[in-house]
Amino acid sequence: MKLNDLSPPKGSRRPRKRLGRGVGSGKGKTAGRGTKGHNSRSGGGVRPGFEGGQMPLHRRLPKRGFTNIFKKKISIINIRDLAKFESGSIVDEVALVRMGLVKSRRDGIKLLGQGDIDIPLTIKVNQVSKAAEEKIISAGGKIEVV
Repeated sequence: MKLNDLSPPKGSRRPRKRLGRGVGSGKGKTAGRGTKGHNSRSGGGVRPGFEGGQMPLHRRLPKRGFTNIFKKKISIINIRDLAKFESGSIVDEVALVRMGLVKSRRDGIKLLGQGDIDIPLTIKVNQVSKAAEEKIISAGGKIEVV
């Protein structure tokens, strides 16, 4: 078998319909849209979700809850993520972004206590959980809430 022998299975590829190319083509004049009406016009057709005047599904369903527009978006890191840092280094926003642990500061950075740490670090973040604070201090590190 050679590359020039390859061809798709019979019936798997169909030529595209060429609409509006004369009455003799079978798809000329109205181009398969029928005569008159909304869908026959250019730009015609109903918007997504329109159900012909029936109350649409998104309006039939009950609304629940609300979105708090003042919600703070806080980036979180865990203690297990701090293993990348060398002993005695200062872990702040710039260092976390450089290491790829946090994309951006957003409304603050919070340190959570999942995982273990055995190297002393100086950590400067906006919020710290109690478990994380205990683990950092027991490893000989310091925490500064900025």
